[in-house]
Formats: sequence, structure tokens, C-alpha cells
Amino acid sequence: MKSVLAKLATDFLSTIVFLVVYLVTDNVLLATGVAIAGAIAQAIRARVKGEALGFMTWASLALAIVLGGATLLTHDPRFVLAKPAIAHFAIGAIMLKRGWMLRYMPARVTEVIPEYVTLAGYAWALLMFALGAGTIAIASTGDIKLWATYVTVVAAGAKIAAFAIQYVVFRFLITNRLRAAARA
Repeated sequence: MKSVLAKLATDFLSTIVFLVVYLVTDNVLLATGVAIAGAIAQAIRARVKGEALGFMTWASLALAIVLGGATLLTHDPRFVLAKPAIAHFAIGAIMLKRGWMLRYMPARVTEVIPEYVTLAGYAWALLMFALGAGTIAIASTGDIKLWATYVTVVAAGAKIAAFAIQYVVFRFLITNRLRAAARA
């Protein structure tokens, strides 16, 4: 679990840096500039150390530069605020692949309820698209405090709630299916 969180933090470092700098300084342009510099420094550091950067890290770097640059040129924060939405849409698109979630499940789950795991994978894709659309809607207002609340509380909370619901539902389904098999 720790390595997964570290990987996510690495992939979304420029967004995290933007949010922290903005919350401390209340300056969108400064936060954007620091986020761009941080994304570039992250890529340079990884190359110097010979570490491979994943697709999401490269995509995050490109988005930080392009959308951050648009924000700096136009003095309009909505460009940089849209960045997490693009990530949500990309992840949602990847999650549309049938059975993508099966490889992340314990053997018992994939053996007993594989069809529900596939269905849950599509539900996760739908959640990612919904969160991306919500991020765009909030970003379009230009209200950075509202955006910060949405990406840190609403989006993260929705994912945590979805994970908890999935866990409970999977346990219920597995228990019922195993009981039914024992009776048969």
C-alpha cells in the first residue's frame, strides 16, 4: 500500500505542489510556476538517477508545462485547474478495458465472483469520468478554493467511499456464493 501511495504522489507531484504553494501564498501564478519547475526538476532528477518515468509521470509533466504555461500567459487559473480532470478522463478510459481490475484482486475474488469484478471495473471508469467532469465544472468557475476542496475532499472522498463500498459488496457476494455452493 505504501508503494502505491508513493507512486501516486510521484505521478501527481506537480498538482500537489501547485495546491500546497497556492494554499500557502494565495498566488496562482507563483504556484503555477513552482509546479512547472517542480515537474521539470522531477523529470531531470529521475533521468540523472537512471530511473524510468512512467506514462502518468510524463503525461503529468506535459500537462503541467502546457496548461501551466497557458495559465501564466493568460493569467487565467482555469487552465491549470483542469489538469486533474484530464488525468481522471485518461484513467477512466484505461478502466474501460474489460477485466482490467482482475489482476489487482486476490485469487478468491477472481475465482468466486469474476463477473462482478469486471462490472466494478466499469463502475470505477464511470466514477473517474464523473470526477473529471466535476473537476472541469469547478475549474470553469475559476474559484481556486472551491477547486482545492473538490480535488482534496470530494474526489478523494469519492474514491475512498467507492473502495469501501466495493469491499463490503464483494465480501457479501463471495459469502453468499460460497454458502450457496456449500448447500448445493
